[in-house]
Amino acid sequence: MSVPHSSWSLSHRAGFVSIVGRPNVGKSTLTNALVGQKVAITSSRPETTRHNVRGVVQGEDYQIVLVDTPGLHRPRTLLGKRLNDMVREALVDVDAVVFCVPADQKIGPGDRYIAAELKELNIPVILAVTKADLVSKERMVAALVAAEELGEWNDIVPLSALTGEVNVLADQIAKYLPSSPPLYPRDQASDESVEKTIAEFVREAALEGVREELPHSIAVQVEEILYQGEDTGPQLGYGSHRLPKEQMPTSKEGRGAGEAESAPSSSYDGEDIAGTSQEEVKPLDVHVNVYVERDSQKGILIGKGGSHIRRVRIKAKRQIQKLLGRPVQLHLHVRVAKNWQSDTKMLGRLGF
Repeated sequence: MSVPHSSWSLSHRAGFVSIVGRPNVGKSTLTNALVGQKVAITSSRPETTRHNVRGVVQGEDYQIVLVDTPGLHRPRTLLGKRLNDMVREALVDVDAVVFCVPADQKIGPGDRYIAAELKELNIPVILAVTKADLVSKERMVAALVAAEELGEWNDIVPLSALTGEVNVLADQIAKYLPSSPPLYPRDQASDESVEKTIAEFVREAALEGVREELPHSIAVQVEEILYQGEDTGPQLGYGSHRLPKEQMPTSKEGRGAGEAESAPSSSYDGEDIAGTSQEEVKPLDVHVNVYVERDSQKGILIGKGGSHIRRVRIKAKRQIQKLLGRPVQLHLHVRVAKNWQSDTKMLGRLGF
């Protein structure tokens, strides 16, 4: 797949690069920092990423297609096994790999396991020592030495994605890419569908402020997107993320035993659409199913008097409206799907 270009320079490089590491080492934060906008959700909870997310880094003379992967871990469920399979699939037919190791944590069995797997690959591997902002210079030196001993690496780059120190890494990645025209349009930041992005925004909001056992039991799926007041059927498939012009390179409360829905809001609290009054922009009704595995988890997610699910809706709605550029009424339906993480049929419905 490449974008037709009548006059692309032979010095231009483009290719695919997988970002790997154990859970909670900063892979998604790094992906977002490299792309220059949010394409992957982030959380302090381990195992937040549940599918391979593609983000496009637009450089002046290169284009890097990043594949942010779930963290490799010891699987406890069928879902965990399938997530590990996704990571291994992401290592096939890529031009390079970025292996993330956090500076604020000691090297562990998970890091050694991944390093051993990467030794079998015949492609460049760049070791990124992340979270430099959390340690002293002395601790960073020790982390670099320990990480280097994990194996042989084409480059070792210390960085902090939170402070934006990622340009050196992008330049190092680019030198391993083949000569190629851009693979994606120059204004595209991700090839994620809008439906999947909406589901991830809702899941990210739902992860905040819940007990330790609940995050792993939450799954989200967009049921339908409808133009409000029009019987036109579901309006799905809005396309992919686009970069804002300034970022372009320059040269519910419970309502029955089975579900709960957060009260929708009719106000538009996103940014105004240039040249269009709010009255002219018809809002979208977005219906999203939020699954948990037990009735007790459903009560926790909804919260007392619907307090928690209301906070989830408000936070997710802001991001969805920014994504779509129009007002949205977000309806969250909380449902119980018992042991869905080990249910083959349910995993298939959820896209795993």
